[in-house]
Amino acid sequence: GHERRSCSLTLYGESHMEHILDIIMIPIQVIIVFYSLYYFILACFGLMKRRERITVAPKNTFAAVICAHNEEKVVWQLIDNLKQLHYPKDMYDIYVVADNCTDHTADICREHGAIVKVRTNKEQVGKGYALDWMFSQMLAQEKQYDAFVVFDADNLVHPEFLREMNNHLCKGEKVIQGYMDSKNPTDSWIAGTFSIAFWLINHMWHLAKYNIGLSTALGGTGMCIATEIVRKYGWGCDCLTEDMEFSMKVLLEGVRTCWAHDAIIYDEKVVGFMQSCRQRKRWAQGQCDCGERFIPKLFARGIKTGNIRMLDGIVTLSQPFFMMASTIYAVLASINSYLPFYTNILNAIVPVQIWTIIGVGQYLIPVIVLLQIKVPPKSWAYLIIYPIFMYSWIPVNFLGFKDRHKMKWSHTLHTRALSYESAALLRKENKK
Repeated sequence: GHERRSCSLTLYGESHMEHILDIIMIPIQVIIVFYSLYYFILACFGLMKRRERITVAPKNTFAAVICAHNEEKVVWQLIDNLKQLHYPKDMYDIYVVADNCTDHTADICREHGAIVKVRTNKEQVGKGYALDWMFSQMLAQEKQYDAFVVFDADNLVHPEFLREMNNHLCKGEKVIQGYMDSKNPTDSWIAGTFSIAFWLINHMWHLAKYNIGLSTALGGTGMCIATEIVRKYGWGCDCLTEDMEFSMKVLLEGVRTCWAHDAIIYDEKVVGFMQSCRQRKRWAQGQCDCGERFIPKLFARGIKTGNIRMLDGIVTLSQPFFMMASTIYAVLASINSYLPFYTNILNAIVPVQIWTIIGVGQYLIPVIVLLQIKVPPKSWAYLIIYPIFMYSWIPVNFLGFKDRHKMKWSHTLHTRALSYESAALLRKENKK
């Protein structure tokens, strides 16, 4: 009898512990189901592209703002490129904020015809501070513009960029992100997988959200902001992901961030693995910091006003948190398959057939996107090792979360100096 009571107590203890763990694990599984369905359904909407033709004559004036910190090797190519855009030359000007430069960036920019503003501030370091200072300078000057378009010094810009942005502004859109393509998709396996990541995000995230009326987020470069928005709300974004911070700041005010799929910029992707880790860690730090600050505000205001876009903004901000939570869950699920200690309800919520469709879709949809945009042949080889690149995000996210309150800016060195014509020729050769 004593043995039976002891066995019963042991079983009761194990059952009691399992019920306690279920209080934690069941909500986590519900969240995983939500995100899995959300990402899959959203990606499907990114496979469709509505044909948009430029029908509006040039109406808006633009200030093209280039942020440059020791960029003498590449920035002049961008200035020369911008001077050749298919837009009336008297309707846009090129500005450069030479931020804490110790090289000849400012002199080179002046030689190539840009209006240069020199900023020196060793305490407030980073692109967010530089933009805040630059916008303040420009809002105070006599000559004003209808919108700002912001670029990084290593970019190249499609000739129709301003005409596309003019088209979107004339539709009433105030905050717009352009298509971020790659300048060097075959330089290394890191640049190649980074390029694939951006191509997929462009379609499966940005375009998809725009197609169904949600708000996306700015990407730091290739972005267009109506002057009235900067004047009304200020910039004031100086975290490590100032683009995400501004997107969420204006989203709280009901301003949607839109997507211009045909306003293309070509960005230089990093070529080294550790360099990519440092850059991605900075992004993770900034996004975790933004998440902590904006998720409660978006939830409160989204519920109060019934604004779906604000609630959807929570999903955007919570991506690094979801990746960390799902990683921990994957480890626990592996243990649970051998030593059960919680109730697995994933298949009870979503049938196995749906999980199979999602599993196939996560491999099939990227292939469809890459076929649509006719990527270089070498990119298909990079697609094979793309999962390795994606799994490397896991430790980067954890490190970024740990250092989310550290605001030290890490500069990315740019060296790939190409004219727009050379880059266009290179892309054609890569596609052969």
